[in-house]
Amino acid sequence: MTHAWQGRREGGGWFALWLIRCIGLHAGRAPARLLLYPVTLYFYLRRGQERRASRAYLTRVLGRPPRLHERLRHFHAFAAITLDRLFLLARGERGFRFEVSGLHELEQAIAGGRGLLLVGAHVGSFEALRILATRQPELDLRLVLDRMQAPALNTLLETLAPALRPQVIDASLGAATVMLALGEAARRGALLALLGDRTRVGEATLRVPLLGADAAFPLAPWRVAAALDVPVLLAFGLYLGGDRYHLHFEHFAERIDLPRAAAARQQATTACIARYAQRIETQLRAHPYNWFNFYDFWQAPDSAPGHPVADASHGAVAERA
Repeated sequence: MTHAWQGRREGGGWFALWLIRCIGLHAGRAPARLLLYPVTLYFYLRRGQERRASRAYLTRVLGRPPRLHERLRHFHAFAAITLDRLFLLARGERGFRFEVSGLHELEQAIAGGRGLLLVGAHVGSFEALRILATRQPELDLRLVLDRMQAPALNTLLETLAPALRPQVIDASLGAATVMLALGEAARRGALLALLGDRTRVGEATLRVPLLGADAAFPLAPWRVAAALDVPVLLAFGLYLGGDRYHLHFEHFAERIDLPRAAAARQQATTACIARYAQRIETQLRAHPYNWFNFYDFWQAPDSAPGHPVADASHGAVAERA
């Protein structure tokens, strides 16, 4: 399938990011948030693909075509969490209010000492999960992120908090390098975190239902989880508006077991990804403006060669030639 999110240019550019950084960190968060209104309108008017993707998604989650103010609210929520990433890295949780649910499940998994995998999605703020590390400095947190996606923003964020750079395992370095880094960190009992909803070029995918239609999800995160043999929790940093976030953790599996036999492996993987998609849908129904995949997430697989696709509705894997 076409991986539309990888082909989109970064919005705003260096100057816009520098300007927001200067205003935000010198004048404060409240004045910086005033900039979000013209920024929201600018990107809503200029980015047609994202605008159409937002409308299509909101139609699914709301069950009707969205009104203009709802479409703008979706863009504004994304702008707000992007701005808040600056403050979370530069100042920690000062100035924010965090609710946490599922903390007992998280603490139990950490106490096991085997390492732990947090699987999130582009739902809410993944950056907000770093609050765990600031509240519990003894945690060895490692996040799998693609530094080549939005490089200007990532450079700015790492400039604000250079000490956090070692926490990042760069997904752009390739699967083998990432797997080695994750395996080493897991052996130290680290808290590992990755996103499981976007696919990369050439990656095997499986289509399962989400908001009323099949969508493609990558198999790689669950193969990684199985190889690491650690407990898996789902994690979402949900934006509630203003200065409020809700960190939600929930137990997913004590371990991911993918049998060697092809048919059994396919069945287990399908069940795993379908349950993951169901949990994403639950969060989106409750917090509909927290979806930040601004491309056609439900697009049908195209005829491009070399993209392995698994279709849960047919229970078979087809390698396209």
